[in-house]
Amino acid sequence: MEISVSSLFDINNPNEYKLHAARNNSYYEPLDVYVRNKEEWHNWNRWRGNKNEFTRQYVFSLIDFYHEKDVWLFGGVYEVLSRNDIPNSHSYEIEELKEFRKYVGRLKIKMPTPSRGRAFYLEKYIDKMSVLEILRQPYSGELFPGYECINHSYKALQAIFNIQRSDWKAALVNIKGVYVITDKSNGKKYVGAAYGSEGIWYRWSNYMASGHGGNVQLKKIIQDEGIKYAHENFIFSLLEYRPMKTDDNTILNREAYWKDVLLSRGAFGYNKK
Repeated sequence: MEISVSSLFDINNPNEYKLHAARNNSYYEPLDVYVRNKEEWHNWNRWRGNKNEFTRQYVFSLIDFYHEKDVWLFGGVYEVLSRNDIPNSHSYEIEELKEFRKYVGRLKIKMPTPSRGRAFYLEKYIDKMSVLEILRQPYSGELFPGYECINHSYKALQAIFNIQRSDWKAALVNIKGVYVITDKSNGKKYVGAAYGSEGIWYRWSNYMASGHGGNVQLKKIIQDEGIKYAHENFIFSLLEYRPMKTDDNTILNREAYWKDVLLSRGAFGYNKK
């Protein structure tokens, strides 16, 4: 049985609300922002820009749950306390309403994706929203999918690593292995390995911190283009995984094998040797 969102919330007059449909801003996914830093998510609702889009008393915020089509995560309801009318101002003064807080990060909503933009009249969408699921705990990043199913963007992994998500860390901290980073802008690949006392978790943590993990060619890209390039283009996959007791030479031999298979050396990739 479908449950409408309007029956769940006590919103007597939706004409007093703007809908904030938070989506990719060409740099970040708001879902990843919400996972890694709640204050940063609040800032997405404070941001004004030149258009002054939140022109009503309240803002009903949804976060694009980009793993699933037309699914949104409830991000809270805010009251707009003041609007800075100075040209080029970039903020509102807002306050989150406590009565809605128990559903923040837990309520998944089915709603057709609006047209371009982020701010809409709530009364045009509230009746199109239905309750898809109420999570037991606030969403804290994608569940670990299994070693063979890692095919994740840098920005998605960065959110997972920033919060030290326990299922991912437990799976990756005690394995060695060979991995590939694909640059989706040009198809070039970098094949790397985690060996010695360093498991995949700690090796990838270096990438999450710097964008390049110390690799010479990736480092040059990040220096020239900024870490935004990694956010927009790098995809991580695990090619092989082995127990930590595996001899390092075995890992290094498998790394060389995958470099040959994927042609990741020279002009076709980012491996120098």
